[in-house]
Amino acid sequence: MRKVYYIFNPKTRTYDRVYPNTAQKLLTLLRSVLYYLIFGGVAFLVFYLCIQTPSLKEVQDENSKLLAQYRILSQRLDNAMEVLGDIQQRDDNLYRVLMNTEPVATSARTSGYGGTNRYDELMNMDNATLVVETTQKVDMLAKQLYLQIKSFDEIVELSKEQEDYLKHLPAIQPIANRDLKKTASGYGYRIDPIYKTRKFHSGMDFSCDMRTPVYATGDAVVVSSKWETGYGTTVELDHGYGYRTRYTHLHSSKVRVGQKVVRGEHIADSGNSGKSTGPHLHYEVVYKGRKVNPINYYFMDLDADGYDELLRMAENHGKVFD
Repeated sequence: MRKVYYIFNPKTRTYDRVYPNTAQKLLTLLRSVLYYLIFGGVAFLVFYLCIQTPSLKEVQDENSKLLAQYRILSQRLDNAMEVLGDIQQRDDNLYRVLMNTEPVATSARTSGYGGTNRYDELMNMDNATLVVETTQKVDMLAKQLYLQIKSFDEIVELSKEQEDYLKHLPAIQPIANRDLKKTASGYGYRIDPIYKTRKFHSGMDFSCDMRTPVYATGDAVVVSSKWETGYGTTVELDHGYGYRTRYTHLHSSKVRVGQKVVRGEHIADSGNSGKSTGPHLHYEVVYKGRKVNPINYYFMDLDADGYDELLRMAENHGKVFD
């Protein structure tokens, strides 16, 4: 109800009603509006600070859960990076060493993302530091996993090449000699049995009966099967990867030029042809054009003790037949 104001009139000794002018009315209205605004603001502030609506509480709970999940995710990413680091160490120090290849460059594994800042849009979020660090970890893990997969793909290809290499490598004795009783003379300087002078012996001699089977010491292609001066009937195999083997003083050859042979295949029979003082097999290993010691290439044929015994016998300046 609107208030009514009166003023005493001494002339008439009565109370006359007072009617406010426009300015007074406007001032009264503004005062009322100001009172309502102040009261409403205070009421809203009290409600906002002291009384939470169910929807607001749900949002706050959800934010708390997301923050906790981010922290857990960050910890799991740290653990995953540690596991990946162990895999990278094995890749560089084991797998690649076995495959005889260079490790992945450290700079490639640890480099970040160049160019513009890809995390700018995250900086305005609540808990921006945690969000950005976690996102960076995800990106780094993804990149390093990609590099590791590519590295493993390379290792698989190298292992396939290595498997082929091992098949072709001359890695057994050219005759059956597990008891080592057929070992005659090794690689190095020896006394020539005919000229009685000191001469370099470029292969290894195996004493054996005539027509003892001679075997290919690794997968190869026959590049020569003929008589050679001094060596008699000779078979030469090309194993690839820089390796060749020669089998000399043979009684006969059982292969032809261009024929593919595999390790352990019967390629010839031993004999006494050429410059020879008795039935035997002279065997040579040639690597990149240089004759090397065949004793280093029997690892698929002998155990450690057998190899040591063969090494002792070969170094004992045994009988040379050619």
